[in-house]
Amino acid sequence: MSVPHKTNVTKLKSSYISAQEEKKQKASRRRRIAVVRFTFLGIVLALVSSAFVYTMQSQAKDIEAKQASKKQLEQKLDKLEKQQKQLKEEIKKLHDDEYIAELARKKYYLSKDGEIIFVTPEK
Repeated sequence: MSVPHKTNVTKLKSSYISAQEEKKQKASRRRRIAVVRFTFLGIVLALVSSAFVYTMQSQAKDIEAKQASKKQLEQKLDKLEKQQKQLKEEIKKLHDDEYIAELARKKYYLSKDGEIIFVTPEK
């Protein structure tokens, strides 16, 4: 292990040497400033990209929930359309006098003249 020893060499004080030292100092300042700028821009870019990713994920969840809701509502719509169709058929039947008479016989035990109604248990 060797210990670096100091040399007792004096520096020349010329304008060239001082200009070179100034250039080195400016270059090192520029490098530090550039590193700080790149670091700051990197942090800002990371924050912005994480915000975009978070927004995209939350929107994807919202879209999934809305699609599930849409599917349920479409099923409900189909059910209601079937019910509407049945009710329209019932309305058409209720305009028919024969159907009304048959319905009155079944539900209210009404009979025609001379007709006898026998009620039998269903089960």
